[in-house]
Amino acid sequence: MNNFAFSRLSPQFNRAHFSDATLFPMIATKTLTRQSIRFSKIITLFLFTASLFGQNFADLKPTPQQTQWQDLEFGVIVHLGTNTFLDREWGDGTADPQLFNPAQFDPEQWIRAIKASGAKYVVLVAKHHDGFCLWPTEQTAYSVKSSSWKEGKGDIVREVSDAAHKFGLKFGVYLSPWDRHEPRYANSADYDKFYVAQLSELAQNYGQLAEFWLDGAGSAGHVYNFPRFIEELRTYQPNTLVFADTGLFEYGDIRWVGNEDGKIPYENWNVIDRHGYLRWRPVESYTPLHKAHWFWHPNDEQTLKSVDELVSTYEQTVGRGGQLMLGIAPDRRGLLPDADARRLEEFGVAIRQRYGRNLVHKRVRTNNPWEAALDGDADTFWEAPHDARHATIEVSFAAPQTFDHALNMEWLNEGQYIQHYRIEAWDGKRWNSIIEGQAIGHKKIDSFPAVTASRVRLNILAASGEIRIREFQLYDVAGHH
Repeated sequence: MNNFAFSRLSPQFNRAHFSDATLFPMIATKTLTRQSIRFSKIITLFLFTASLFGQNFADLKPTPQQTQWQDLEFGVIVHLGTNTFLDREWGDGTADPQLFNPAQFDPEQWIRAIKASGAKYVVLVAKHHDGFCLWPTEQTAYSVKSSSWKEGKGDIVREVSDAAHKFGLKFGVYLSPWDRHEPRYANSADYDKFYVAQLSELAQNYGQLAEFWLDGAGSAGHVYNFPRFIEELRTYQPNTLVFADTGLFEYGDIRWVGNEDGKIPYENWNVIDRHGYLRWRPVESYTPLHKAHWFWHPNDEQTLKSVDELVSTYEQTVGRGGQLMLGIAPDRRGLLPDADARRLEEFGVAIRQRYGRNLVHKRVRTNNPWEAALDGDADTFWEAPHDARHATIEVSFAAPQTFDHALNMEWLNEGQYIQHYRIEAWDGKRWNSIIEGQAIGHKKIDSFPAVTASRVRLNILAASGEIRIREFQLYDVAGHH
């Protein structure tokens, strides 16, 4: 049966137990073999059966790759290409490759600034919509091998991948399906072969890819064979997570937040519903370092976001259980502008200062019932008694402490369960609510007017499954004395 493993099916038809290269592409593909048609009918029957039982958000859980990716929390996406030399955001595929010549190209300079910001991974735009490729692909001459940079012998993807790995960062690629240069784009079947061949080059030659970006921009009226794309990727990169718009439901492991502001404007649940089918797809929220600009532009320093704006973005993405992806853009030299590098470093310093002094860790007695949630170690977690759907974690300080932010993390390996919680302070007579919310998820940062108390608790009021907390932390961000 084409190596499909029926043992992976659960009574709830849990998506987290499937690889994109196995079942779902076979349903969607338009070039099915006789064998896969029979298999498609079997899967359709399973889907129908699952619908009879019904799905529950609480039944779904992430893959190990997804929980590892969520722990990265913050990454960057890098735009560099012919647009950089033409003062453009959108290329039309007609730019002369000879224009591309970042003569001082130094990805290690970028990576040092990226690492200082606190980012854990880098996604490089290997091909944007204009079709110009940053590696010497064998599929087209419209690439760095036709440029004046390094006399056509350079490989941007190779050097950025090497620099990222040297500094301990994960690496991923963006390969635009929309290609405004390639003549074969007019024929869907021919272009699919072309795209798959490019994807195969990137998947096989640049080490482990942490993320593959599948952008849905442009492409009006064009039909892609997405199942084939993902099947090729999974052949060589079985652990890579695929970012895709929610509309590409079957093919992604990560979903778009719905805006380019870098903010999650809703209670964030990792499981989403698409046409009545549920799937675990954590959210990635992307935004450029410069307002509305993904590529470098001359005399553009005034659009650089302030440290306060970046911190606010962080707290509304990472602090709402999502992933922050910040867009950066090297200039025509092939260097990150000095102002951009400084801003990344300043941002990293601000976050470390803001969340570098957890009032809970080392200020509470050891051997307390909730120690694993109060130890400052996100690799440990406290678990409420089995079948409990309400629980509390209490912190008792030797002397009153002032705080204005709380940080909570839920252990998600078995699913996201917490549905309602409050943070409360004891005033000597009663517990008073400071703030409350619904989803905690991977990480939840709450801010509120400063409170001074010697007893504080996380009160979990409702959960749909086992209650497991990785961390309960308190911070005095404003520096009250």
